Amino acid sequence: MRILTWNVNGLRAAIRKGFERHVDRMQPDVMMLQEVRALPEQLPDDWAAPPDWHVEWHPAQQKGYSGVATFSRLPQKRLVTGINGAPDPEGRVLATRVNGLDLVNVYLPSGSSSEAAQEKKNHWLEEFAPWCSVLRRRRRPVILVGDLNIARCEQDIFHWRSNRNSSGFLPHERDWMNALIDSGWADLVREQFGEVDGPYTWWSNRGQARALDRGWRIDYILANNGAQRHVRQVHVDRKAALEVSDHAPVLVDLDGVE
Repeated sequence: MRILTWNVNGLRAAIRKGFERHVDRMQPDVMMLQEVRALPEQLPDDWAAPPDWHVEWHPAQQKGYSGVATFSRLPQKRLVTGINGAPDPEGRVLATRVNGLDLVNVYLPSGSSSEAAQEKKNHWLEEFAPWCSVLRRRRRPVILVGDLNIARCEQDIFHWRSNRNSSGFLPHERDWMNALIDSGWADLVREQFGEVDGPYTWWSNRGQARALDRGWRIDYILANNGAQRHVRQVHVDRKAALEVSDHAPVLVDLDGVE
């Protein structure tokens, strides 16, 4: 099974920029999309109710904002929205089950726009961590993916020195992210690529950040113990980022999961 996670930066815009062509090239069995910023009825018919996919939507109440969606070639069961079923008006958490595999699709808030936004993000982190602990301890395989808006360490951000006081790389955010991994979640991208700079998954639109590959790694695929033993390969597809979104899709191939 191939699972893809991708912040598409607006699904309607992504479709116009060649989203479908890249999906056909990457051939995922499951797509977990963040920042869809659309209701199904606002999309072209082929994507509002795509014939080859089973889709669970969790859009934000505010039109044109946030929202996540999970597409699966196999039938999927909707488990919960929000953190452990809590109200989630911004459409940030969607959990589904596909063929015995629990999939958690997350779009964590950004704190870069203001102090109030950072406080909201901090509160979200406090609420999210305990639920992640419950998910991790499940005997069932669990894959948690998404745009978590945090770079774990210096290797995850090209200009780390100048961003030490930037939201997404603040000391307490890095501590939170590393505590999450240290608790037993496997960071599959880092385990695949080892102790190297990058691979980055998001690039600023300023200057030539994308062309020069000067970005941040803020998009993750995490696995609990039950899922980690099925992992075969992980890939960051920068080619799609250069054409469709400011984020790259991240993919994991699993063995023993149909």
